[in-house]
Amino acid sequence: MNNIQQRIADLRELMRREHLSAFIFPSTDPHNGEYVPDHWKGREWISGFDGSAGTAVVTLDKAALWTDSRYFIAATEQLAGTDFVLMKERIAGTPTIAEWLGEVLRNERNPEVGIDGMVCATSEAEQLIADLRANGGITLRTNLDPLRQIWTDRPPVPENPVGIQPIELAGESCHEKIARIRKALRQQHADGMLVTALDDIAWTLNLRGSDVHCNPVFVSYLLISSAKVTLYINKVKLSAAVKAYLADEGIDIDDYENVQKGLKDYFEYNILLDPNEVNYTLFKTVSRDIIRGQSPVKMMKAVKNEAEIRGFRKAMTRDGVAMVRFLRWLEAADVSSLTELTASQKLEALRREQPLFKDISFDTISAYQEHGAIVHYEPTPATDIPLKAEGLLLLDSGAQYQDGTTDITRTIALGPLTDLQRRVYTLVLKGHLQLQNLKFPANASGTQLDAVARSAMWREGMNYLHGTGHGVGAYLNVHEGPHQIRMEYKPAPLKAGMTVTDEPGVYLEGRFGVRIENTLLIQPYRQTEFGEFLQFEPLTLCPIDTRPIVRDMLTTDEVQWLNDYHQLVYDRLSPHLNDEEKAWLREATKPF
Repeated sequence: MNNIQQRIADLRELMRREHLSAFIFPSTDPHNGEYVPDHWKGREWISGFDGSAGTAVVTLDKAALWTDSRYFIAATEQLAGTDFVLMKERIAGTPTIAEWLGEVLRNERNPEVGIDGMVCATSEAEQLIADLRANGGITLRTNLDPLRQIWTDRPPVPENPVGIQPIELAGESCHEKIARIRKALRQQHADGMLVTALDDIAWTLNLRGSDVHCNPVFVSYLLISSAKVTLYINKVKLSAAVKAYLADEGIDIDDYENVQKGLKDYFEYNILLDPNEVNYTLFKTVSRDIIRGQSPVKMMKAVKNEAEIRGFRKAMTRDGVAMVRFLRWLEAADVSSLTELTASQKLEALRREQPLFKDISFDTISAYQEHGAIVHYEPTPATDIPLKAEGLLLLDSGAQYQDGTTDITRTIALGPLTDLQRRVYTLVLKGHLQLQNLKFPANASGTQLDAVARSAMWREGMNYLHGTGHGVGAYLNVHEGPHQIRMEYKPAPLKAGMTVTDEPGVYLEGRFGVRIENTLLIQPYRQTEFGEFLQFEPLTLCPIDTRPIVRDMLTTDEVQWLNDYHQLVYDRLSPHLNDEEKAWLREATKPF
């Protein structure tokens, strides 16, 4: 019996003792994070699937895992040899979790399904309760974490030290931010709120940590009332200097485990809780009047101030220098001596040479040929393949600098390409340029812009199922909301000062994938009688490979946009390069 099958067997034994018919393992932690500390990677532990999104469900005799199109190929490989069956989300014919459980448990009397209420957002738990009730009268139990008993070598909750983000980089003090938050709460007629999202807490307090891989955040809660603010955190993480800083900012400190007691003792008349962020267990702890609403912190954090924008520009310049040095090295190298992993390691090493580098911002996607069709492929010693002097290398990477976070994708021609590869590459580039150069009304949502990046490929009968763009944090999480650019409806308005990526792609399973990505800054465009209009400024500074382009597929405007961007890249990066690097960049950015 392999490890996964043994874990499933141990879980089923516990389920029988607890009289549970099934147990659900989401991908989140008590803070509803996209990326979570190892301690809460229960879905990965029970299933073996290590993608960032997915839900595992185990019954007494069956198991299934739901995930999205980014991970269909990877999940199929990782679930092989286990009880788990892959359920492809948003594909016709795929049942929901509640529908599947309703069918599987239809012959059981009074079935009860479990989920740990600490790792399930309130809105999701409430929807699940309703859906299970509608699919056979199934009851949901939320007060059990089976991993406490069966995961015997479970990693501890991280205890990494917390550091202060300097005011010259943050641009606004902690007490100023809290004053703005309280003002926003009053507008919602709320006396206080519980902040659970780790990046929101880090931004509010101007603190950073390293509890989550690639994300400079720390495990904690923040309870804000009209009179006091309390940070719930393992105090071993706080140095004397950080404790003194928090005291100066008027922040009380309490133990992380005491957050439920803090909510029970909360003295105000009401409290704002975001059901999409606060977990179900904490939500049900509150006895005061609850105002259900969106946390105001997300939108505040998304609109960058002048200091944060300056930091982004400086970070993007240093990151661009590292990228140019990498691309020059790759072009000069004997490609056949390299692998996906060695290329990824070289790029990381070049970034580490840059001032203020802290970490990579996510695990690098270094995907050659058929691996490029796996949207979130990450090379490992087990999957690593050699490069060849032909085809395409898709490289999606980024870094955490103390003054900004970067996220960039380049698809690179390593040698001769097929006509199909060149055509797909050009379609993706057209989509990227069309979005980058769009002018649009202030407060439009990303959903209203999304089709612009897809229209050229749609005409060819091609599409991609991931989003076109996401916000990027200021030395915070590389994925930042509330705004997104994607086909699914996301109502968050786009505002000047927001960062967002532009990353259309096309993926042909078993053959290759293409994605081109820059991080953009939303800027004012013009004011007319119809209101304020906005535009995008590219923050990312790196040449786009012109060798795969089918020239006849680009319009005159698109060629001019590309040339203008390359001139910007050269002007910004060349002062930071030596003569040989400058000559290479001049050639890479010459007018197309």
